[in-house]
Amino acid sequence: MKILITGTTGYIAKRLVLQLLEAGHQLVCCVRDLHRIPDEIEYEDNIEFIKVDFLHDNLEPFPKDIDVAYYLIHSMSTTATHFEDLEQKCAQNFKMLVENTNCKQVIYLSGIVNDDSLSKHLQSRYQVEQTLGSNSYALTTFRAGIIVGSGSASFEIIRDIVEKLPVMITPKWLNTKSQPIAIRDVLSFLSNALGNDITYNMSFDICGPEILTYKQMLLQFAQVRGLKRYIFTLPVLTPKMSSYWLYFVTSTSFNLAKALVDSMKVEVVAKPSDINKQLNVNPITYKQAVALAFQKIEQNEVISSWKDAMSSGVFNDQLNTHIKVPNYGCFKDIRSRKIIDENFTIDKIWSIGGENGWYSFNWLWKIRGYVDKLFGGVGLRRGRTHNTYLEPGDPLDFWRVLLADKKQKRLLLFAEMKLPGEAWLEFKIVKDQLYQRAVFRPKGIWGRMYWYAVLPFHAFVFKGMINALVNP
Repeated sequence: MKILITGTTGYIAKRLVLQLLEAGHQLVCCVRDLHRIPDEIEYEDNIEFIKVDFLHDNLEPFPKDIDVAYYLIHSMSTTATHFEDLEQKCAQNFKMLVENTNCKQVIYLSGIVNDDSLSKHLQSRYQVEQTLGSNSYALTTFRAGIIVGSGSASFEIIRDIVEKLPVMITPKWLNTKSQPIAIRDVLSFLSNALGNDITYNMSFDICGPEILTYKQMLLQFAQVRGLKRYIFTLPVLTPKMSSYWLYFVTSTSFNLAKALVDSMKVEVVAKPSDINKQLNVNPITYKQAVALAFQKIEQNEVISSWKDAMSSGVFNDQLNTHIKVPNYGCFKDIRSRKIIDENFTIDKIWSIGGENGWYSFNWLWKIRGYVDKLFGGVGLRRGRTHNTYLEPGDPLDFWRVLLADKKQKRLLLFAEMKLPGEAWLEFKIVKDQLYQRAVFRPKGIWGRMYWYAVLPFHAFVFKGMINALVNP
């Protein structure tokens, strides 16, 4: 089959693409930025990439010979005030383009919407489902609740809470019921529905075998990890206070924390159906899903993460708008060292940040991360998806990877911390020299004051970092 996929760099789609390629399908993947194509699929024979931003008008038509399309676009962590309007526009533009192809089926992953009082995000997803309905193709909708897998937002948030807090004073929404499902089972439903006419023009709730409160999920997660945890819920924490609690305790952004708190007050329990039997999917338990996720983490095989989304940072535009480092009106810290072992230096550069730290005065980097988070920034909360692998678009602590090219021997990062200006950090090898360049373009007087305030620290932080990169 020839299959079109949206949200290619997102958490679900990135995994689904690999599964569909393995099954021998021909894929057309929609991306907003051609610089963000994941390395593991960029050069596959049965795949082509088209540049599409569904928020824009006058879009180029899809290939005519599409058989099936997946709609996997969501805006859970967007900073936009009227995200419902944005989601509607994306869905309308997608529908218009698909209706002009030979597509027979569109498969949409939505959220469970059985509660009488829905959150804004769940309501928006339901409205998108209504928008996608068409007489030109059959719509298959799968509605899922909490998705459990290495790198998923819910998994990482629960992991943060459980591993950081032996005793928890928590909001009352921890008693809300949910029906979590493993990412592997979500992918099975999505792939098994391909061309399956029993799913045409139907919607199905998909879920794991257990109904659990969020409190039970935390405690079962702790059991899998061999940890003893105590949880006490308080009815006095307001939604705003709960959002701040979630933001400061976990690695989530504040926008995502607000959206999650809004959604976590809603029961997400599936309606019974025969879809498991019809599509031959036997969902695993929550504990099994958590254990499998940690197997992937321990083997460094996390394929995708919610942190990869551009909306987990500070800008939503394309990477290539930031990839040219400015020369004029900027402050710079440029250093160079002779390389002793090029392979050692490249490996060190590609392993920087996250659990590996920044190689010099790491405690100062941590303080900078705490300060950033205090002011509503991303801090060091995101770490990195892989310990030794980087590609454009990856989050790296409070940086975003703009360029990661081992052939060019160059790594370029763009700052996503709170700053009175813009900042880049570059590592580049030319012949036997490593060049390390920090560039800051200030905004107004506060930007200039900021540069001179941190300038004394550069002398030993950046010096120590480049020395660590060249000395085996």
